[in-house]
Amino acid sequence: MSAPGKAILHGEHAVVHGKVALAVSLNLRTYLRLQATSTSKVCINLPNINTFLSWDVTKLKQLLPDSGAELGNVNELDAELVRRLRDLVGVSNGTLDTRSMAILAFLYIYLSVFAGSGELPSLTVSVWSELPTGAGLGSSAAYSVCLAAALLSASGTIPSLLSDQESTARWGEVEMELINRWAFQGERIIHGNPSGVDNVVGTWGGILRYHSGKITPLNRVPMLRILLTNTKVPRSTKVLVAGVKDKMNKFPSIINPVLESVNAVSCTCEQTLSEMTNDIPTPEHYNILEELIDINQHHLNVMGVGHPALDTLCRVTLARGLHSKLTGAGGGGCGITLLRPGTVARGGRGGGGPICSYTASPSSLVLTLILG
Repeated sequence: MSAPGKAILHGEHAVVHGKVALAVSLNLRTYLRLQATSTSKVCINLPNINTFLSWDVTKLKQLLPDSGAELGNVNELDAELVRRLRDLVGVSNGTLDTRSMAILAFLYIYLSVFAGSGELPSLTVSVWSELPTGAGLGSSAAYSVCLAAALLSASGTIPSLLSDQESTARWGEVEMELINRWAFQGERIIHGNPSGVDNVVGTWGGILRYHSGKITPLNRVPMLRILLTNTKVPRSTKVLVAGVKDKMNKFPSIINPVLESVNAVSCTCEQTLSEMTNDIPTPEHYNILEELIDINQHHLNVMGVGHPALDTLCRVTLARGLHSKLTGAGGGGCGITLLRPGTVARGGRGGGGPICSYTASPSSLVLTLILG
């Protein structure tokens, strides 16, 4: 099975504090394969980060409470189980590296999903991805969505839909919401206080409006061409989210109005996209979208989540008449650049290549802008 990455058009960080965000799924995906075994071991294989680990099922059972029913709460993170898993893996509270967080998320969802059955199955889970880690493209959420869907299916909590004749399948609304909630628990382990946007997009795909947990698919939107640029500057979403919270606590009369303004940017963008769908898109529509991008990027810099590499992206693209902003947590990671119709953009995943672009739709294309 697989799940897509995402790009946020507007609403980064503000969405954590109850404001509107607009997000779109990408056709860069994370893939998972689950194999039942008879080895009495649970194995996780993450080739992208050169990780293969295994644990005896009997050892993992010792981490469960006397009553398995105490686990399995999809709405609350079990702090005691997280503590036990940190001790098992040898991860301190301050550890944020990708490998450790991925392992903790896997073990937590595995134990929580299967605890109620009284038996922990032997299995091997392999996960690989087209998404770069730490780039703001929802790689951890796609990972968590894949884990939740595979383990819920293996446990019989949701049906296994695929037959030998099928290559793709989709669950119903109830099953999708359960996958989303368990994926959010994985995101909480990895990021601490995530907004929930990434796992929502990873679960449902498409283009979504997200506000205080309410998901609204935007079914009629214009086709937008957007360049996606990876600065390749690593950063921690957890640290950046906490930094914005610290600024709010220190300067509430300054930061709270900024978040309200970001909310207005998201709503104005949504309204403009709706007008472009109902009418023929005009140059004035693109003027508005470009201004909103510039305004939101300034907001994000005020929040303290910018980076010199992102400033370079904005400067280089503006010199060519294009408008850019960060997408995701910031602090490096990726940026997006709006392309008007007829704009030619050169780039590629490998540092060059054919002319291509990203289209804001479920069947999208992605490329990297070459700075210079």
